[in-house]
Amino acid sequence: MASLQLTGIRKSFGATPVLDDINLTLEQREFIAFLGPSGSGKSTLLRIIAGLESADSGEVWLEGRRIDTLAPGERGIAMVFQHYALYPHMSARENMAFGLKNARVSKDEIDRRIAAAAAVLEITPLLDRKPAEMSGGQRQRVAIGRALVKEPKLFLLDEPLSNLDAALRLRTRVELAQLKQKVDAAVIMVTHDQAEAMTLADRIVVINDCEIQQVGPPMEIYSRPANSFVAQFVGSPAMSLLPATLVEGREFASLKLGDGSVVHTKVPLAGLPGGELRLGLRPEAVRVTDTKGTTKAKVDLVERLGERTLIYAHLAGGQQIIGEDEPYSQVRLGDEVQLAIDGESAHLFGPDGVAFHRADA
Repeated sequence: MASLQLTGIRKSFGATPVLDDINLTLEQREFIAFLGPSGSGKSTLLRIIAGLESADSGEVWLEGRRIDTLAPGERGIAMVFQHYALYPHMSARENMAFGLKNARVSKDEIDRRIAAAAAVLEITPLLDRKPAEMSGGQRQRVAIGRALVKEPKLFLLDEPLSNLDAALRLRTRVELAQLKQKVDAAVIMVTHDQAEAMTLADRIVVINDCEIQQVGPPMEIYSRPANSFVAQFVGSPAMSLLPATLVEGREFASLKLGDGSVVHTKVPLAGLPGGELRLGLRPEAVRVTDTKGTTKAKVDLVERLGERTLIYAHLAGGQQIIGEDEPYSQVRLGDEVQLAIDGESAHLFGPDGVAFHRADA
């Protein structure tokens, strides 16, 4: 039985559509990330599942029971908010117990659940502290613990790491990855941070323009994006998209770039649309070379990241392209460099943005 099923969810605020015909199934104990830019509708969808917003149409089912007609407290769902929402005058223990007391859970059962959750989250020494006496990461764990003690069928995490600094975000990401192995429930996390989604999720749901753009495992989303939006939103830096013209080929497509250079791909010719195409290249498919490459480019920016160097450049035709060089690259701003393009890793995008990939990928 599926843990969660969304069917035909639609939502508008006045004349502005926010969600349009959302359909999704979440499996038992699956960790899903809703990934998309601000304003894409991902948080609204999470709030509809939680019962904090009402859909204009559609149904929400949890473990075989329709829940969109129920009050939030009756749905078997626990939500962790972006801003923690801890009561400042209560200790961590009291914050975690508050919802259980309102549900008339016995004191012994409350103590058992708090002890178990605190052990899992490693916050037992913090139980008698108030929020002001804790770091941001500790408060976040208490907020997760407050959800954990409810023993829900589904966890909802609304941008759980966005208020943490970089070091705490990384550490808490590791803790969430470990936590999902210990929790007997499905998890949905809303985020605009692709690193969080790629690290934590079993599947990613990419949302934009009120619709689901693609659903799949993280590396499938990265290596076989459904369209040009997903291709550029997932991946850091973004995939280069170069206007290109189809030239002679037998089984696979060959593309001519604006500077006249030709890239031979492994994308089948059959099924490609007419009109201008765009050639999609991840930075790792474009390498600076000392020998004659596929094309030449003038360097606009050199980004040194330690383990690799990213080269931002433009071709003679003006198209922007991002490639990689060795960690101790000698390339400087304004240099003209030879670029070797791995056409076998290339993607093609039609005029409508739909993607076409190599046949054996």
